[in-house]
Amino acid sequence: MAAMIRRTARRYAEAAFALARQTQAEDAWARDLQRLADLLAVPVAEKALTSPAVPAAQKLAAIDAELPDLQPPVRNLVQLLLRRDRLELLPDIAAAYRELWHRARGIVTAQVTTAVPLSDAQRALLAERLGRYVGRQVELETNVDPSIMGGVVARVGDLLLDGSVRGRLEALRRRLATDGRV
Repeated sequence: MAAMIRRTARRYAEAAFALARQTQAEDAWARDLQRLADLLAVPVAEKALTSPAVPAAQKLAAIDAELPDLQPPVRNLVQLLLRRDRLELLPDIAAAYRELWHRARGIVTAQVTTAVPLSDAQRALLAERLGRYVGRQVELETNVDPSIMGGVVARVGDLLLDGSVRGRLEALRRRLATDGRV
């Protein structure tokens, strides 16, 4: 994950995950938390839902209008966050929850950078090959960076696999420099 998840958000996520496991609703929790995070990713919604000028009841009504089918325990979490004026933690809570959910399922996340966007078929093939390499199921988070020129740079946990053209050229430059040719 690109950003460090705040400790408070992680505690909420751990409590939510424990509750979800007790009720065997891990998938539903993951879906609802992601929908809430997506709602807060909309700048206008984020501004209104985290503004201290907007009463908590009005914020909850807006969330209910946008996401009327939230499961009751997730809605209770939203109410708790509203009461504590911590709704801005929801995206971090969703990310921490997803991390716990993946760990429980044996899934790892790979941050993948390519020079051009990947097609669905390319994503599936890359996830499958990375999965074979690390011995676990892999979910991709992709970024596009034209400066790598081509190929793929993948980070899975502490493992960095640089198959980019830029990386190969840099390795060649270093090899030539140590041989005294450059």
